[in-house]
Amino acid sequence: MVDQSLLTLQKQGPNSVVTEGIHNWVFECHGFLHNAVLIIASFLFVLYLALQARQSFLKLSNGRSYIIISYYASLWLVSILNLVWCFSQTWECSPGKEFAWNLLSLFTTSGMLFLEVSLLAFLFQGNSTSGLEALTRTFGISGIIVGFDILLKAIYLFAFGIPIFINSGYPTPHLKWNLWVIHKLLLTLVYGFILFVYHSRWRERLPARPAYYKYVIIMFILNAIALFACGITGNGASFGFWLYHFTIVCYHAAYLPLLYITFLADFFQEDDLRLENVYYSEMKDAGFFESDWN
Repeated sequence: MVDQSLLTLQKQGPNSVVTEGIHNWVFECHGFLHNAVLIIASFLFVLYLALQARQSFLKLSNGRSYIIISYYASLWLVSILNLVWCFSQTWECSPGKEFAWNLLSLFTTSGMLFLEVSLLAFLFQGNSTSGLEALTRTFGISGIIVGFDILLKAIYLFAFGIPIFINSGYPTPHLKWNLWVIHKLLLTLVYGFILFVYHSRWRERLPARPAYYKYVIIMFILNAIALFACGITGNGASFGFWLYHFTIVCYHAAYLPLLYITFLADFFQEDDLRLENVYYSEMKDAGFFESDWN
């Protein structure tokens, strides 16, 4: 017996098949707005990196900063992975594509988590971060944490068969939301601890840049919202499912540009003397020199 879908495709012709494919790619699986925001934001950021690549490479070759070079290379790799992930949204809703979608999502989210944890490790090391030793220590800590995270998620995905990256249907397994609650709780606690340190007498141990502080506030709020969404979704609230989707879109569309602005933009856009003046002004505005006057 001939498959009905094959007969339909033969009747439609190649132009109809292409049109239907584009329609499904743009409008199906979470809707037009969801897919458009992800695709446009990720594409524009990769395009921006490409347009700035020549200038950035010249700056990197002159600066010889191991941390900046490694972070810039990692950002390029993860940005391309995230772009592919955003363009592959229909895999999540396509039968037979579950394994490919889960594998792509695992690598993409792990790459973004590696950048996130690396920046946190950099912040915790404070003003002592410089040179190859700091790079090794920062990436070593991040690699261990992210490696454990990948192992745990792989066990959920491939050993227990729990679709932790497939959110095209509701409800989903309760164990999935337990995992995400723990994941978001740990990140929220870490960002909350950094905010506590910044407002305590130990804040001099953190890098004296208000831009990092603003980054921590944004990530604390985003992870707190995601934690709340995962918690109520696990208890059966459909609103939490929608809210969790919203945090995913925000994370994949805006996190990499936020990280670039916070950590790399000044290095590429400012000359050394002006950069020192900017850092001094930011430190003065943040009150790091008040004790000298007192």
